Amino acid sequence: MVEFGEQRKEWLSTVLELPNGIPSHDTFNRVLQMLDPQKLTSVLADDGHRLLDTLEGKLLHLDGKKIRGHSPRSKGNDGLYVLTAWVGHDQLCVGQAAIEEKSNEITAIPRVLEKLDITGATVTIDAMGCQTDIAEQIVAGGGNYLLAVKKNQGGLFEEVSEGFKYFPEDDLSKTCEYNHGRHEVRHCRILDATASLGSMLLDKWRGLKQLVEIKSERTINGLTSYHTRYYISSCAELTAELANDYARGHWSIENQLHWRLDVTFKEDASRARRGYSAINLNTLRKIALHRIKLDNAKLSMKKRRFRASMNENYLLNLLAI
Repeated sequence: MVEFGEQRKEWLSTVLELPNGIPSHDTFNRVLQMLDPQKLTSVLADDGHRLLDTLEGKLLHLDGKKIRGHSPRSKGNDGLYVLTAWVGHDQLCVGQAAIEEKSNEITAIPRVLEKLDITGATVTIDAMGCQTDIAEQIVAGGGNYLLAVKKNQGGLFEEVSEGFKYFPEDDLSKTCEYNHGRHEVRHCRILDATASLGSMLLDKWRGLKQLVEIKSERTINGLTSYHTRYYISSCAELTAELANDYARGHWSIENQLHWRLDVTFKEDASRARRGYSAINLNTLRKIALHRIKLDNAKLSMKKRRFRASMNENYLLNLLAI
């Protein structure tokens, strides 16, 4: 940051007031450590909403990422773990929350959702977020949910998986994909929740209408693996084709956000860890990623970032200044 400032000092003076020149490394360090992360988080959310004025009709994916550079030797959620609300189709962050050390995503998901207008949106969360209180909050907020179900849900997992054994599906879909040496076949089935689940579970999960089963057969380098995943959903008109797309779309947060933070911005290599420096830098990277993605040039994210550092007019265009 200091070197960029020194090399672009004359140009920066046209858009910033710099009465004391370019701040030193120690000044940047202290500011990032002390700045209230909620202030930058609100800037990130405002930027996302400025570029996307409504979540209605959108898929909203919630997932967490551990910033490994903050505490590289710790395991699990020890260290800095950030939950992000991500609109996959538009590739925008519209909210986030830091997860407390030795806690998990369950405590952060309600905090992120309560700050968003999810009316008409469909929220997808992995098995960690498959909780009755979270489903209640989503439906109360005017949204729908697609929640992954795993065996740690006990009775719910058993009834959902048994339902697909003994009841005929309402809809089914098959998709095939071949990409980079990987061949995958996905079979998706939809089942009416009221036809197969007991009244206790239906009363427990607000708005629950559909059950989803996705069986995938993946072949990589001649080795084939099989996986079966189950989901519950409040979407009344969910088709098997849509459910397949929604479940697959959830992982865009891994491929288009978390992966790019690591590859384009080398987040895991950062050793910032004192005070609020790590979470503030994470937020600044996401804001920068918003801007880089606005460009339609046929360049990789890395090259767009490099061009922005070299070309002042290109940078101004990205920043909409």
